[in-house]
Amino acid sequence: MLVGAYEVELFEGARVRLEAIAYRLLGSATDAEDAVQDTFLRWQSADRELIETPEAWLTKVLTNICLNRLTSARARRETYVGQWLPEPVLAGDRMLGPSDTVEQRESVSVAMLTLMERLAAKERAVYVLREAFGYSHGEIAELLDITESNCQQVYRRAKQHLAADRRRVEVDAAAARKIVEEFLAAAVSGRTDSLVRMLTDDVVSVGDGGGVVFSVPRPITGALRVARFLRGLFTPSDAKWEMIGGRPDLFATVANGSPALVMVVGDRVAGVFSLDVTTDGIAGVHAQANPGKLERATRQWAVSGHGEPLAGDW
Repeated sequence: MLVGAYEVELFEGARVRLEAIAYRLLGSATDAEDAVQDTFLRWQSADRELIETPEAWLTKVLTNICLNRLTSARARRETYVGQWLPEPVLAGDRMLGPSDTVEQRESVSVAMLTLMERLAAKERAVYVLREAFGYSHGEIAELLDITESNCQQVYRRAKQHLAADRRRVEVDAAAARKIVEEFLAAAVSGRTDSLVRMLTDDVVSVGDGGGVVFSVPRPITGALRVARFLRGLFTPSDAKWEMIGGRPDLFATVANGSPALVMVVGDRVAGVFSLDVTTDGIAGVHAQANPGKLERATRQWAVSGHGEPLAGDW
C-alpha cells in the first residue's frame, strides 16, 4: 500500500519517541535506528485503514522488533570480544528521548543500560515502557499481548533485578565539566591517592574495545586497583597515541546524562569515558573505545558546540 504525505508525516511525528524507546531496549543507537526503519517498512505495507490508534500500533510493532533483536543480540554478545558496553549518546541527541523525570533520565544512563542487560527481554520492555514513558500496566499488557496482572509481576521482577543501594547524582553541564576536570587532573597527576579519593571503595571500571581497540578483558574493581589502572592509562606515550590514531584532545561533556570525558583525534571521537557519579563518589568508569559504537557520537560532535579542550598533558 502506498504511503501518502499524511502517513509519512504521522510516522515522522512519532520517530523521536520510537527511537528513544528502541535505544533503551537495545542499548545501541545504530540498532535503534534500524529497528525504527523496520517499523516504517511495516507501516508502509500495513492496511492503515484498519489501524485505529497509529501511535499504539507503531509502538507495538517497534517493541516486538526490538524483542526479537534482543534475542539475537544476546547470542552475538556471547562471542563478543571483551566487555560489552552500550553505545554512548552525547547530550542534545534526540535519541535520549524524554528527560523530564528522574526515572526517564536514569533509564538512559550507561550504568542503567548496562544493568538492564541482566533482564529478560520482556522484563526490559515492561520496565522501559513503564519507567521511562509512563505507559500504564494495561497499555503495556496490550502491547506485549500479556495480561495486566502478568505485566505487574514482570515489572516487579525487573525492579528487583535493578535495585541499587546508591542513588546517582544528577548534574548539569557546568557541574559535569568540574567533575571531569577534577577526574582528569587526578588521572594525569601520577598519584593514585588523588584518584582514590574520588572513587567509591567498590568502584568498577569497564572498557569496551570490541576486539578492535585494546581494552582490559574483564572489569577492574576496587578504588586502588582502578586508580592504578587509570594512572597507567593516562600516562602519555607514543604507543597509546599510535593505537588510537594520533594524539587526542580531551573534552568535558555529558553523555547519557552523566559527566563524560571525550577523546577526539582530528574530527573523530576515539573514546568516551562515562563517569557514574553517586553521593559517595565515582562508582563506575565506563570507557567506550569500539569505533563501531562511536560513529554517531562523531557525527554529533561535528555539529555541536563543545568548547575548548581541557588542559592536561596527555
